[in-house]
Amino acid sequence: MAFRPLIRQRAIAIPIITACAATTILWPTTVVHAESPPEHSQLARKPIYDDLPPLRSKSPSKSPEPSAASPTPTDRLASQIRRARIAMHGYSASAETRFNNFMSAVLAQERSFTSTIASLAPPRESNERIMPGALYVLVAAMSGSILARNRNVLLRATVPFAVGVGAAWVVLPITTRNVADLVWTYEEKAPLIAENHLRVRGAAIEGWKQIRLRGEKVGERSEETVREARKAVEGWVSKGT
Repeated sequence: MAFRPLIRQRAIAIPIITACAATTILWPTTVVHAESPPEHSQLARKPIYDDLPPLRSKSPSKSPEPSAASPTPTDRLASQIRRARIAMHGYSASAETRFNNFMSAVLAQERSFTSTIASLAPPRESNERIMPGALYVLVAAMSGSILARNRNVLLRATVPFAVGVGAAWVVLPITTRNVADLVWTYEEKAPLIAENHLRVRGAAIEGWKQIRLRGEKVGERSEETVREARKAVEGWVSKGT
């Protein structure tokens, strides 16, 4: 009989405890996080590595580049041979350029000479022939030299030339004109020679005119003398008959 109050207290306590447990389970006072603890617990705890400085990512250190090795004797010899080849190539190219320029100048002079000689020839339409005419001019110059062989040095030098030039103007007039024009083009480059040439030419032309006038006068006088002599002879013959 004495245990009945205790049994009653236990019977009353069990439902009360069960109700409190159900209330705690159904209406919890704190939020339970499955992955992380609550914030106040995180703030309350202190990491054990706070005193250590934060780790920095270290960049990979660059390994020092190996210094360039000094050139070997083979490399120095190869560089010297390269320089010598470059110098020889430059000299050969310069010599080739000079030779080409020289040959071009020679060919240009040759073309100029051949074209000049061809321009001196008379046209085909004319009856002038160079070969027999040149022989006639040469014979005339030799005859002038023979005529002036017993004279002074000035005459022996000028008479054959003058006789040859005169024969050339008579036998080869077109060719002589072309030669004179060519000589005049070269004389124009020297004004002093050109002026002297003009003076000599003017004097020669004037002398030729005077010679022609005097020759005409001499011819007229000779014709008058012949006419007078013929008249005198006719008069004598008429008187004798």
